[in-house]
Amino acid sequence: MKATNDSCCTVSQYLLHRLAQEGVRHLFGVPGDYVLDFLDAVIASPLKWIGNCNELNAGYAADGYARLNGFGAAAVTYGVGGLSILNAVAGAYAEHVPMIVISGAPPARRREAGAMVHHLVADYYLQLEIFRKVTVDAAILTNPDNAPELIDRVMQNCIGRKLPAYIELPADMANVQCRAPLPIVRQKQQASDIESLKECVNEATRLLDKSENPVVLAGVELLRFGLGAEALKFVEAAEIPFATMLSSKCVLPELHPQFIGIYQGGWSREAVKNQVESADCLLTLGVWMTDLDTGLFSMNLDNQRIIAAGNGQVRVKNHFYHNIQLRDFIPALARAVKPRSYLTSHPLESYYPYGTFVPEKGRNLTAPRLYECINSFLNDGMVLLAEPGDAFCAAPEFHIDEAENFIVQAYYSSIGYCTPAALGVAMARPDKRPVILTGDGAFQMTAQEISTLIRQRCPAVLIIVNNDGYLIERMLHEDGQYNDLQRWNYSLLPRAFGGDDTALGISVSTEEELARALAEAAAAKDRFVLIDAHLPNRDCSAGLSRLGAAFRQAQQKK
Repeated sequence: MKATNDSCCTVSQYLLHRLAQEGVRHLFGVPGDYVLDFLDAVIASPLKWIGNCNELNAGYAADGYARLNGFGAAAVTYGVGGLSILNAVAGAYAEHVPMIVISGAPPARRREAGAMVHHLVADYYLQLEIFRKVTVDAAILTNPDNAPELIDRVMQNCIGRKLPAYIELPADMANVQCRAPLPIVRQKQQASDIESLKECVNEATRLLDKSENPVVLAGVELLRFGLGAEALKFVEAAEIPFATMLSSKCVLPELHPQFIGIYQGGWSREAVKNQVESADCLLTLGVWMTDLDTGLFSMNLDNQRIIAAGNGQVRVKNHFYHNIQLRDFIPALARAVKPRSYLTSHPLESYYPYGTFVPEKGRNLTAPRLYECINSFLNDGMVLLAEPGDAFCAAPEFHIDEAENFIVQAYYSSIGYCTPAALGVAMARPDKRPVILTGDGAFQMTAQEISTLIRQRCPAVLIIVNNDGYLIERMLHEDGQYNDLQRWNYSLLPRAFGGDDTALGISVSTEEELARALAEAAAAKDRFVLIDAHLPNRDCSAGLSRLGAAFRQAQQKK
């Protein structure tokens, strides 16, 4: 790659230099003829190429990487590649994950001639227009004179706004010369309105100071914008108990004495629900009131007792303050609020980790006992990825104390996300071990990506909740044959994917077998381990039972 003080470099080199400057060390993707020249430049660069089994998996891997690294990237070819990765980009857009997609494209001269080239859908601008709908910024690089400015703009919007972005690189532009990179000009962070912030903090402070049993509800924006430390300083300085939600689980430490638990509306533990909903002042920080975070909107919250901060504004009761950024509001409030005695403001029910799992001899495995055992297995050196389905319904009760040690796609909820996302996690955090908790239906969506995990020697532990089909759909609706799946011999897959010496596959159906399998996984620290956990059909967590009952009840009211 050309040095930054050279007079010029190629467009590909410029793009790769900027990625490296922003902390990207790995590039995920799938080759194709329109992107091959760019990939040659990737191989010659300091970035490591991680080839995936398909483009959707590459997008999920880049998403998982970005959640821990702060920025991720994937490269694909045009049409068949670009549209295949689209679902992953849509998920990143919904969940505010900063990843950039670089798509090779037909040569500019073909576009000008209107030639009917392979991978074209209708016209040469359709893919760009589609990506504009699910990205914060999108650009096509057709002119080397302005390519550097477009690259810088798109990348800074992606990182600054915490949303995905898209760059289209025509094949005949990859090796064209452009100017060398100049020093990065960072986008100015959107500033809060000073007077509005002052008034807002004053009103919020008055409400908090006169309250007798306030609660803080910490939301997902704290996680996405790296504000967990500021929020923790606030709750400790003010001595106010706090709860989190599924999407923001462990953004604040769960072993903290002020932690109440996970709030999910009517699905919450009774003590958590009562304390949050009876608070005479509820301060929500970066909360998204999504259906799964609120127990299908089963929360019982009074707007007259709520201070809601997030998405660039603050609402105190029914009074709105616009242009207020969370990063400004939280420390300003911390300075203004009077500390209270923790003895009079604390969780109603202490939150303690479960004890060590002790298997019962000869007892067939059940869902509750499976999750108890996994909870006992997890430690601070692991990152749990909980797949949409029974896995993320059970996850709220798991005890995880570090924010980056739990990943869930709680809003977009695309099944199959976690297996390839774990590849991104492994690349972003080589010192930690990914643990994937997935259902058999979700796993069959993206199963082939375990071959990449094995090839890259990622020591992930993948636990398949094998209960014969789409369990969450069975619980939400009267069952039908559309929820059935072909049962695979999952434990044989590591060997089928070439992991004879680097991977293990284990099938379990009793508590003793599961405990031994997890002990074996713990001992095999450098190997990929797949555990096929056989459960009775329809056996599920208490969380999924609540979800199913609430969903069916809501359907009956229509």
